[in-house]
Amino acid sequence: MIFSKNLFLKVGEIPLKIIDKYIIKQFLQTVLFGLLTFTLIFVVIDMMEKLDDFIDANASYSVVLEYYFVFIPEIIRLMLPVAVMLAGLFTVGKLSTQNELTAIKSSGVSFYRFTVPFMVTALLISFIAIYFGGFVVPEANKQRIFIEQNYLKKGLVSSGSNIYFQDTSTRIVTISYFNVKMGKANRISIQEFDNKDVTKMISRIDAISMTYDSANTSWIMNDGVQRYFFGGKDSVNNFKELNISYLSFTPSEIIQKQKIPDEMTLPELEKYAATQLNAGADPTRVEIEYHSRIAFAFASFVVILFGLTISADKRKGGTAIQFGISVLLTFIYLVFMKVSQAFGKNGVLNPILTAWAANILFFVAGIFNLIKMKK
Repeated sequence: MIFSKNLFLKVGEIPLKIIDKYIIKQFLQTVLFGLLTFTLIFVVIDMMEKLDDFIDANASYSVVLEYYFVFIPEIIRLMLPVAVMLAGLFTVGKLSTQNELTAIKSSGVSFYRFTVPFMVTALLISFIAIYFGGFVVPEANKQRIFIEQNYLKKGLVSSGSNIYFQDTSTRIVTISYFNVKMGKANRISIQEFDNKDVTKMISRIDAISMTYDSANTSWIMNDGVQRYFFGGKDSVNNFKELNISYLSFTPSEIIQKQKIPDEMTLPELEKYAATQLNAGADPTRVEIEYHSRIAFAFASFVVILFGLTISADKRKGGTAIQFGISVLLTFIYLVFMKVSQAFGKNGVLNPILTAWAANILFFVAGIFNLIKMKK
């Protein structure tokens, strides 16, 4: 340790960069240890809950191992803010217990300057978390959800079957099964509704199959029937082949439309929200998910403010009390984030404000608490 030989060694005799490196190293080691511990605990608890389901499904050991391997990124994303906050708590607490923090302060280094390596590191972690949660986690979730569908029978819809979506504000498309490799849809229904009265259907097309003509950017429907509804009278047209050029989706977009948000990367979420808006659907939930991914990544930077001020104040009463307060504050932060999301999904708050409300409130409170600390 830097101060182990002489607790009263003046920090002024040691370059601040060396102290910063020492603090960052201790901080990151504790973060990694916390993530490892939380991940193991999470996996063990979840395994105890799902083990019977895997046994009932006769899943092999390799399937179980693969499931938890692809589940780990999601666990890390969720536990990262907690690990960062507790790492700040224990790192500062350790420095304080060994009187290293006292030596730093006595040399004229303010508490604000002391927090710089923590804040910079937490900020870098947050930027990494944006990429991790926006790209790595969704890719892992695809395989995790696939295993849940096929082995745990979660009842989640397969991305290739029972597909339905709103193509425009007045058009609904239903596909029983879509063959990704062949680009062929089977048992299709396209329903058109009156623009002035969306409860009134004006036409409907049902077909056995449908393929995409990339040269003409149109869909070719085979073996079906086309119906028109005017003034209570039906007009029926049977066809062997029908070329439709007004559908606004392509084969690659069909599967994309059926992805759940957990499987989507940030660009995919942004595109999906735009698609929902163009189709006349409400994109609020998707927009909240998009902005919440980014906002949650910065939770590590926000919560570290509380951990530092609490752990540096010995008057708070021991490591156990500090630990409890830190966990409680983190829990309140996460609950507040979920509550604000609920208000946003009900249309009470703007999607961006919904996602960032918890960060803004707790960041302001953290800065206020930091200012109150003695330099």
